Amino acid sequence: MSDVIRLLPDSVANQIAAGEVIQRPASVIKELVENAVDAGATIIEVIVTDAGRTLIQVVDNGRGMSETDARLAFERHATSKIAKADDLFNLHTMGFRGEALASICAVAQINLRTRQYDAEIGTRLIINGSKVESQEPFACSAGTNLMVKNLFYNVPARRKFLKKDSVELSNIVKEFERMALVNPEVDLTLTSNDTVLHRLLPGTFKQRIADLFGQSVAKHLLPVSTTTSIVKIDGFIASPEGARHRNALQYFTVNGRHMRHPYFHKAVTMCYERLIASDAQPQYFLNFTVDPASIDVNIHPTKNEIKFEDENGIWQILNAAVRESLGRFNAGPGMDFDAPAGFDIPVFNPDATADHNVNIDPTYNPFASSAPAQQQRQPVREKQPSITRDWERLYEGFMGETPAVPPVMEMPSDGPSPVIEGLAGSASDTDGVYEPSSIIQVRNKYIMAPAVSGLMVIDQHRAHVKILYEKFLRMGAGGSMQSQTLLFPEVLSLSAAREALLVELQPALRAMGFDFSPLGNRSWSITAMPDVVAESNPTEVMSRILADSEAGVIKDTDESLRSGLALSMARSVAIKSGVKLSVKEMEHLISELLRLPTPNYTPDGLAVIRVLSDTEIDNFFK
Repeated sequence: MSDVIRLLPDSVANQIAAGEVIQRPASVIKELVENAVDAGATIIEVIVTDAGRTLIQVVDNGRGMSETDARLAFERHATSKIAKADDLFNLHTMGFRGEALASICAVAQINLRTRQYDAEIGTRLIINGSKVESQEPFACSAGTNLMVKNLFYNVPARRKFLKKDSVELSNIVKEFERMALVNPEVDLTLTSNDTVLHRLLPGTFKQRIADLFGQSVAKHLLPVSTTTSIVKIDGFIASPEGARHRNALQYFTVNGRHMRHPYFHKAVTMCYERLIASDAQPQYFLNFTVDPASIDVNIHPTKNEIKFEDENGIWQILNAAVRESLGRFNAGPGMDFDAPAGFDIPVFNPDATADHNVNIDPTYNPFASSAPAQQQRQPVREKQPSITRDWERLYEGFMGETPAVPPVMEMPSDGPSPVIEGLAGSASDTDGVYEPSSIIQVRNKYIMAPAVSGLMVIDQHRAHVKILYEKFLRMGAGGSMQSQTLLFPEVLSLSAAREALLVELQPALRAMGFDFSPLGNRSWSITAMPDVVAESNPTEVMSRILADSEAGVIKDTDESLRSGLALSMARSVAIKSGVKLSVKEMEHLISELLRLPTPNYTPDGLAVIRVLSDTEIDNFFK
């Protein structure tokens, strides 16, 4: 029997490695910018065309490469960063594996121009799918200019699964921002299709945060600084007022390298308990400096996952440092989100039996007539027992119990609920499906009702999302969605990635009834909204649409685009978990939900209804 095991060609091995190292255009930019930083560059320019599909170009003023180094740099496991295994535990550079350039050239066309400062002439190298086509002397500036063209041109399956340009560009911008945060001393520029998205001058860490994310973020920053024998932590956290409900800015770096660390993230979020709403997330920009020998960065090819030798100790230090910063700057709890809603007005209720040495005439009323007050005043009597009753009558409206439903949830006696908009009909439409008189709300989140086959449990937020989605989709398809001009325009501040998404979605948004215009400096004025969501916060609705577009919920095709926008608007205005509903509101919600042809799931596949059968319920007690 013949041998079946054989060595793979280098080109095939590099393509396999590229599957882990090079996942999308943003991965290429990460690797090339890290190489430029390792080369001592102080000025780095990143240029992309068609979100990196056509061209990714990184130009730096680093030390450059010799003719031999330029050729060897694209060989697998060729690196200038380490020489022996022990060097892995004393890393001071971003790269060290020697896989990035080999992986990139295996799935793209490379044009490299590089020259060292002390060399009179540089080198140009052209590689096509791991095959070196030419290498020749070339006159160029000192530093390195590397162009990656037609990414994944020879791997059609990988190229087909790239997201749309707006999503890939958003990933590029986020990766660029991460690189910019860990290198505030470097002059960085990002250009997309001849449009400058970021132009960052060298500065302090706080200046870099402000340049990237705006003064609206920077004004909430609180400094954090602590130094111990095992770690030095410095950077900034946002005050509780700067917390976000979605897309919070959360960055950890260790020894100048970006990292993800859920365990340390928990240490930070625990400090904000009872300071922010339960569905909000704090923002932070924290740098760790540790002994390189105490961490292991060689866990994953992307080098974003890092193992610490003393994670528990660092967790305690981080938690204490964040708490100390919040306390030092008086960022204490402004309100208790767990407390029941209601007025907190101190009521003056004097004791009628006490002698206050004050003469009070409870019958005195200066507005009783136009006669002089002296003629209306009655003889004064001390220690009036009616004083307490008068104060009780005055504050009678405040002394009652807090209403179970906030005013915005009040249910008119002669019409549908203003909160569950558009829910017509009554419980009689679903006779035989559930019993309206037995409906209850659990944790202000789930609605439970007996059903023919058992117990029906409904997620109130998802149910309302499903109802509104179907309504918005019908209105959008029929062209009946009208626009309503805002009395006072709202200003929406965006990141570079979000602004690129907004420009791409602009025609579709205008067709749905939105109207907005640029103000400059990545700010936009929202002047009109679709009338079906006009009562909602315009910036919240727009932010949700852009977030869903980043996540790929909103697709390119006309039908998917309309569907995605309808889903985003429904999510923005639907009733939230934690809102108390009246029995009539719950009846309307269930009635309208069960009228839909497919009520069980939201458009993105999340369960709306679960039914516990009688058998399952009986089994609970066996």
